[in-house]
Amino acid sequence: MTSSQTTPDMSRAVLPPLPADVATPAYVLDAAALARNMATADRIRREAGCKVLLATKAFAFPAAFPLMRAHLDGTTASGEYEARLGREEFGKEVHVYAPAYAPGEVARLADIADHIYFNSPEQMARHGAAARTRPGVKVGARINPGYSNATLGGPLYDPCAPNSRFGTTAAEIDQLPWGEIDIFHAHSLCESLHDGSVGLIAHVAQNFAAYVRRVKTVNFGGGHFVNKPGYDVGKLIAAVKAFRAEFGVEVVLEPGAGLVVDAGYLVASVIGFHHNVARIAILDASASTHMPDVLEVPYTPPLLGAGPSGVLGHDYLLGGKTCMTGDVIGAYSFKAPLAVGDKLVFGDMMQYSFVKNTTFNGTPLPDMAVLDADGTYRVIKRYGYDAFRERLG
Repeated sequence: MTSSQTTPDMSRAVLPPLPADVATPAYVLDAAALARNMATADRIRREAGCKVLLATKAFAFPAAFPLMRAHLDGTTASGEYEARLGREEFGKEVHVYAPAYAPGEVARLADIADHIYFNSPEQMARHGAAARTRPGVKVGARINPGYSNATLGGPLYDPCAPNSRFGTTAAEIDQLPWGEIDIFHAHSLCESLHDGSVGLIAHVAQNFAAYVRRVKTVNFGGGHFVNKPGYDVGKLIAAVKAFRAEFGVEVVLEPGAGLVVDAGYLVASVIGFHHNVARIAILDASASTHMPDVLEVPYTPPLLGAGPSGVLGHDYLLGGKTCMTGDVIGAYSFKAPLAVGDKLVFGDMMQYSFVKNTTFNGTPLPDMAVLDADGTYRVIKRYGYDAFRERLG
């Protein structure tokens, strides 16, 4: 998702070939766009000689996994349930990291995951032995490298911000049992272009070489926005190759959003209007429940066929139907007045969207659908009242 707080001008963008009667709201994976993104992952794996994992914290859509499996080495999880999803649905390597593990969680993860990462000397001492109960499980240590290059959301999404919970700091790094550690893990990026990726790799090489030489693998985490326009993949490949040559280690990257950027949509319908200073169109999609990063970052999502306010002649503030006053998606302009029933297509809606949904106010969850490369539209999952009710006990 774009970190810009101004409305992107998508007035000339080509609308996807969705059926006119598509039920809304609906998340729609664009299979052709995803294939283009997977080609980037293929190139990185082939030319850099490294592993690329899908971070399921950003994108966990099992129906898409068959389209991704051949192009990636596995998945990385932020807890037990994501790890289980990766094992059962993706079926390749499973890596897992959490800032702390609950009692018994690591023992269960040892039967699921191939690589288990620990956040601190305290967590390593408490749970390290449990990680090795299954032969072959690799143990990693997450290090806070003190290198900030999170381009989205400021401290909210900066793993190296002051008081961050993530990773052993340089002050405590020698308290880790390095003879028991297989993987050096450093994650400090968020929606970073190649300068961030290359900068992190160089920073680790310069400041942590002694520790890198004591492990077999280095994981440079996620946040590598490899499919974003402006990202120079060749520079990432060169940096990874140089690092591998210098240290003789395996390198792992674990992008999430970077693998699915611009690979799908949230389709919504106009269901009503209001006027209070601005003309307000109320949608069956919600920033609060369906696009949480719109409010958390904040940012204004791209809307295909629309422009910034004041550009195309007909201005509207778009909002959801929840009772939250701030449930506002953004201000846009259109070439013609909106009408009830009009469908709006928000772009770049695969990452950090449905994985963070809520049913606040009983708001229905959107359909999960796939637009195949041949134009076929398939609804994978449709939610009803039960999805709301079963979460309430």
